[in-house]
Amino acid sequence: MQRLGEADAESKSPDLQPSASTRRKWTLTQEAFDKLLDALGPDRERAGEIYLEIRNNLVRFFEWRGAPLPEDHADETFNRLAKRVAGGEEILNPMSYCLGVARLLLLEINKERVKEQQALSEMTTSQALHEAVDDGAEARLECLRSCLETLSPDNRELIVQYYQGEKGAKIENRKKLVERLGIPVNTLRMRALRLRERLQACVEDCLKN
Repeated sequence: MQRLGEADAESKSPDLQPSASTRRKWTLTQEAFDKLLDALGPDRERAGEIYLEIRNNLVRFFEWRGAPLPEDHADETFNRLAKRVAGGEEILNPMSYCLGVARLLLLEINKERVKEQQALSEMTTSQALHEAVDDGAEARLECLRSCLETLSPDNRELIVQYYQGEKGAKIENRKKLVERLGIPVNTLRMRALRLRERLQACVEDCLKN
């Protein structure tokens, strides 16, 4: 069975300079996945069926609540469950336990979406690079252009595409980024957040000068 939602380590980009805690991020291993299946039942084939049943329920859970990437969130829920099982925690009711983990994950996702919406109101998107409303906007755009040039080409492309588009188009852009980069959605979100914070600090310093 294919291991789903495996959490990859963040790219070691010099622009991001990941912390030691980020480099030590827990990763789903084959051993941990096997222990997860063992927790779902003694019969491996039946455990696999239970895994797929629970995953389908989780996907629907996130879909009904408007989460941006339901399948990725379902996989992340299983990753967190696998980590706890690998740590020796006993799971008596896997379905109920997964829903509890999914609810906590949904809270995190919603908080991140609020941050992203705030970021969109603060940061000029790629479309705005070609517009100037007044002198203040022109100065900010010029600073943003300069700050974008301080990023590597890959990170510059990532941050522009991450915030590009509206609603459905934006979600589709982010799905394509996840597929092209081969990283989990949470890793992409973290990279984009760090790049945005760096750009904001750069733009503010530029405007002061």
